[in-house]
Amino acid sequence: MSGDGQGSSHWFDDEAGPVVRPYAMTRGRTSHDAQHRLDLIAVVVTEPHADNPEADPSLSPEHVGIVELCRDIPQSVAELAAALDLPVGVVRVLVGDLVDEELVHVSRPVPPAELVDESILRDVINGLRAL
Repeated sequence: MSGDGQGSSHWFDDEAGPVVRPYAMTRGRTSHDAQHRLDLIAVVVTEPHADNPEADPSLSPEHVGIVELCRDIPQSVAELAAALDLPVGVVRVLVGDLVDEELVHVSRPVPPAELVDESILRDVINGLRAL
């Protein structure tokens, strides 16, 4: 500490605000059991019964922020990280916690490899018309 009378100055950055290490938000965890489902495009949706997450003392402000952001519009993990200004790894752990608490669920977009090719659909339509 310096003798300038600012005893807690190392905990605050004038431009960034309070300095909190990401692992403090995740209680030291770097992954979650559901991690394999939480890639950048996984979509997080708030469960209908999650009406008052602020009342749950076990949830951090970041948990509550995720629930609130996903209430009206489903958000991808990448969008949540950007909106909350948190690392993606932290958001994955926090979303995993919320899935365990059944406050959100995660859905995944259909991979392009599993989408039906448009040319196949045209061939089927043309074949049906030919009948």
